[in-house]
Amino acid sequence: MEQILKKRQVLLFFVLLGIAQAGSTIRRYSVEEEAENGFFVANLLKDLGLEVEELAERGPRVISKGKKLNLEFNRQTGDLLLREKLDREELCGPAEPCVVPFQVLLGNPLEIFQAELQIRDINDHSPVFLDKKIILKISEITAPGTTFLIERAQDLDVGSNSLQTYSISPNFHFHLNLQDSPDGTVLPQLVLDKVLDREERSEIRLILTALDGGNPPRSGTVHILIEVLDINDNAPAFSKLRYEVQVPENSPVGSQVATVSAKDLDIGDNGQITYAFSQASEDIRKTFRMNATSGEILLVKTLDFESIQAYTVYVQATDGGGLSGSSVVFVQVKDLNDNPPELTMSTFTNHIPENAPETVIAVFSVADPDSGDNGKMVCSIQEDLPFVLKPSVENLYTLMTNTALDRETRTQYNITITVSDMGTPRLTTQHTIAVYVSDINDNAPAFTQTSYTIFVRENNSPALHIGTISATDSDSGSNAHITYSLLPPQDPQLALNSLISINADNGQLFALRALDYEALQAFEFHVSAVDGGLPALSSQAPVRLVVLDDNDNAPFVLYPLQNASAPCTELLPRAAEPGYLVTKVVAVDRDSGQNAWLSFQLLKATEPGLFSVWAHNGEVRTTRLLGERDVLKHRLLLLVKDNGDPPRSASVTLHVLLVDGFSQPYLPLPEVARDAAQDENALTLYLVIALASVSSLFLLSLLLFVGVRLCRRDRATSLGGCSMPEGHFPGHLVDVGGAGTLSQSYQYEVCLSGDTRTPDFKFLKPIIPNFLLQNSERENDTNPSYRNSFEFS
Repeated sequence: MEQILKKRQVLLFFVLLGIAQAGSTIRRYSVEEEAENGFFVANLLKDLGLEVEELAERGPRVISKGKKLNLEFNRQTGDLLLREKLDREELCGPAEPCVVPFQVLLGNPLEIFQAELQIRDINDHSPVFLDKKIILKISEITAPGTTFLIERAQDLDVGSNSLQTYSISPNFHFHLNLQDSPDGTVLPQLVLDKVLDREERSEIRLILTALDGGNPPRSGTVHILIEVLDINDNAPAFSKLRYEVQVPENSPVGSQVATVSAKDLDIGDNGQITYAFSQASEDIRKTFRMNATSGEILLVKTLDFESIQAYTVYVQATDGGGLSGSSVVFVQVKDLNDNPPELTMSTFTNHIPENAPETVIAVFSVADPDSGDNGKMVCSIQEDLPFVLKPSVENLYTLMTNTALDRETRTQYNITITVSDMGTPRLTTQHTIAVYVSDINDNAPAFTQTSYTIFVRENNSPALHIGTISATDSDSGSNAHITYSLLPPQDPQLALNSLISINADNGQLFALRALDYEALQAFEFHVSAVDGGLPALSSQAPVRLVVLDDNDNAPFVLYPLQNASAPCTELLPRAAEPGYLVTKVVAVDRDSGQNAWLSFQLLKATEPGLFSVWAHNGEVRTTRLLGERDVLKHRLLLLVKDNGDPPRSASVTLHVLLVDGFSQPYLPLPEVARDAAQDENALTLYLVIALASVSSLFLLSLLLFVGVRLCRRDRATSLGGCSMPEGHFPGHLVDVGGAGTLSQSYQYEVCLSGDTRTPDFKFLKPIIPNFLLQNSERENDTNPSYRNSFEFS
């Protein structure tokens, strides 16, 4: 910050130094009046020390007080040209030389050059007498050498082109005498050379010619009529030869300006005095009126100090005999504070880039045509603005920034320039300019949140709008136009472009495909927001996408394994106590949360009330002691259900075989397992057919059953037979379902000793249908022999 302030101070120093140097040297140029539009005045390239290319870039301007001059630059050549005809008499009046000041302003950096343009007079006006005829009344006894003042001619030109001399037509009685007046003009006087004789000649006519000094000279003429009168020996005499009065410029029309008085010692007509203006210019005749009888000078037009500050009025008193006396009245116009200050603005720019150093906004000049304190001015602007007024040369000010502007804080300033004079009462002029702060790309996009977390439920539909990332930019226009994009993920294994897309214009995020919680629970990525500035600014925000679980997976039973080959069979000793752990159902759910909370339920059992399942861990336990009447084989149907909404479930079929003293499972052969499956299918078929036609199919089923039974008996006899225990062991089949390392289920026939009930096998062999073995069991009851060995067929 300190370095920036130093740079600004150095810049301001050079600006003021340039202004001071520019004001110290005044360049002077001249041109003749009445020059045509486009007239070449001067080439300023050399004076300004610039090249043509640089001149065009710095945008030269010409300003002048009161806009009296209308000049323009030719930016291609550097020529200063007139834009309209100049009339020296209109610009300067009788003042000589006619010099009009102006300033040349250059921007980037600011430089002000003082210059003057002198308008040279040309002889474009002829001398003019305001009266068409001059009448003089002269007594015949007037002595030779007497002078008579006559009206002078008017010439608007100045210098050598102004009125220079007079001449009179040849005659025998008068000659012309030229006298210099206090204001520098030439006054013509007639001098009597020879005594007049009214009886000889009562009137004399002369021609007065006024000549200027132009080349060629211009002239004007007036006729003089001289009337010869009888004797009048006393001329009128004014009480004062010089009157001085001050008249306020706001005096109303008709008010008295002054009163002159003259006396004449003669009586009668020779003593009657008549007052009149003498040598009166056109301005005097339009401004004042003389009362010929009383000598009062009255105002017939409003005075304006800013136009004419003083009038010199020559008055003449003439008696009835033709004699006259003269006096002069000096009328000083008293200035009043009736003109507010004038402000001439030359604005360089009303668009200021923000963060720019001290920048010149405008250069303007002030003027007040009043005089004294009425013409002294004070210039100011509002105090609460970051702008300052720098006076350069006299009555020329520079408006510039005081500090760097910030568009995001304020976009527009209305600067009111107040110019007040020091008169009483004070008059004030105000000029308001609007300064707009143009934007630069100095603000990066800002996200509305430091980070975003978006939740998406799995199994969503493709192209689903899942959220919006929003950023703002305090700049304007293209600098505030934000484009959103996805940044490459840090994890190269994450195929972000196939999962998520973002709308570049509004930051809306879309899921490109259905998400699977079980495959991907959450992932992170970054979103970039880039504005449209030059150079572009950007920012990033992390986004975490969390996939919410849906209950889209049913529980999966790990144990007992469910397959189509054979059900799982568990062995339960008859001596098991209540609460005996038969088995434990193990299941998992790929979902999470409450969707994976599993509960177990016993839906169906061969013997209701014998088994129970714990709802939370899937343990199947006995609920009572086993009795002799309990069947050997039990089929349990368990339901595994999750806690989702809606819940999903899976069923488990569990086979339990009651054994005496067995707790270790064993496996049946695959062929027996297939026979058992076929047996169950056949039985189901028989039941369906029996329901359709009980009477007809029952007989057929009975015959088929008997035939199969006889075949089984013959087969058992040929194999040596198998004696069954005499004790209570209604079941002779053992199911081993997929336990241990075997993946298939088998059924085996077990022959046990009937006396000791020891767990010795007589023989073990795979069997075919269950219902056939039941018949063979009855036949084997008559065989009391047992063997403690295994025989496989």
